[in-house]
Amino acid sequence: MSILRPQAVAVTVASVVAREGRLLLVEERIDGALVLNQPAGHLDPGETLAEAAVRETLEESGWDIQLDAFIGSYQWTAPGGVSYLRFAFAGTPLRHHPGRPLDSGIERAVWLSPEELQAQAARHRSPLVWQVAADWLAGRRYPLDLVRALP
Repeated sequence: MSILRPQAVAVTVASVVAREGRLLLVEERIDGALVLNQPAGHLDPGETLAEAAVRETLEESGWDIQLDAFIGSYQWTAPGGVSYLRFAFAGTPLRHHPGRPLDSGIERAVWLSPEELQAQAARHRSPLVWQVAADWLAGRRYPLDLVRALP
């Protein structure tokens, strides 16, 4: 008989936002290194996964987006042992707020082609960055109501 032990899992969201063949990414400073990530972050108490994806995209990139589809969920354990459960969404850019301050650690938002993103794999914050992008590029889009928040 096995005993279940509680395990801390960080629930995160990420948004794939495309415009003119380029993907919206952020450059952020992590432990002194400048890394690439989709606009992404942690789920806050009281918000839905979709709300978190829209909020994090605005906070990290200065872009308002509309979510169009659910891409998938991803489980990954970082080398330090922290487990992440990422929910990825596809979105359309609506409006940019260039004067808006970005989240702490975020240097800037950048638009990269898929080829440019793949070529910079050594700078990806985690393997989740390319996997989410690759799934989006492969056409993985599911209805938003696949992810439900109960009252």
